[in-house]
Amino acid sequence: MLKNALLLIASLAAAAVPSAQADDAKYPTHPIKIVVPFSAGALTDTLARVYADQLTKRLGQPVIVENRPGSGGISAMMTMLNAPPDGYTLQMVSSAHTVNPTLFTKLPYDTLKDVSGVALIASSPTVAVVNPKLGVKTLPEFIKLAKASPAKLSYASSGNGSITHLALERLKREAGIDLVHVPYKGTVPAIASVLAGDTALAFGTIPGVVPHAKAGKLVLLGASFGKRFSQIPEVPAIAETVPGYDMGFYTALFAPAKTPKEIVDRLHREVVKAQAQPKVKEIFASSAAEAGTMTPAQLKQYIAAEVKAWGDIVSSVGLKID
Repeated sequence: MLKNALLLIASLAAAAVPSAQADDAKYPTHPIKIVVPFSAGALTDTLARVYADQLTKRLGQPVIVENRPGSGGISAMMTMLNAPPDGYTLQMVSSAHTVNPTLFTKLPYDTLKDVSGVALIASSPTVAVVNPKLGVKTLPEFIKLAKASPAKLSYASSGNGSITHLALERLKREAGIDLVHVPYKGTVPAIASVLAGDTALAFGTIPGVVPHAKAGKLVLLGASFGKRFSQIPEVPAIAETVPGYDMGFYTALFAPAKTPKEIVDRLHREVVKAQAQPKVKEIFASSAAEAGTMTPAQLKQYIAAEVKAWGDIVSSVGLKID
């Protein structure tokens, strides 16, 4: 009798597996939401809307974008994590996701354990720029000038704890220079301060600084990726002067950690297919970004490495937000 009962339990358990897989195979059966931690118009929002349109066509259900700006992306993250892990609430995250664990004294979630990476959507470098009146044309020349005048030159950032702030702090540390930090409320006013000559150096996006460089109003010193970026091959990588320097912006699509693997894999496949579409390529070209190529497993490793890299910089600067 006991043997027969055990066989019955085993057969029922085995039957339940195909049933669960069948449920996942039906995904999706109703609209999907992508939460974005920025206001409409930001690059992350633009990418989310382009991919939402592509996924709508590929999945056969509406994919809508919900903007939840503020609090360093925490509000948007909690919106996703408070939803069922069923693939119907996703989030488009930015580089801030990997800065927050060290920057904030206490997060209401675990950056690595509570999320599941679906796909790396895009990545792009930031570019170090100076005003031509500073009299330097290359990064080595700027470093030489800064070393000759410690704490005399200033740099502009898009705010305390921002990617441009931390990227410049890393440059300071690894190049052995001392600069004065002047935070602004966004990248646009930070670049404007360099254009006006109020600050000596800033990091900006390629679309935001290249037009000024072509007009002779800015000098491009270096791009922040570890090698030259394909869309501006004439601009040296900072790593050519500061070995090992490799930082930039990224955008990735996440799901809650307990989302079924079959659903995560399905979403990943559809994102990869969407990358080949002309509209998506057009957005990448206009925003000076490149499509991600990582699998979900590779993305998990990448996020862990980014948390450590940014965390080292945040700790060295001594930044904390309560």
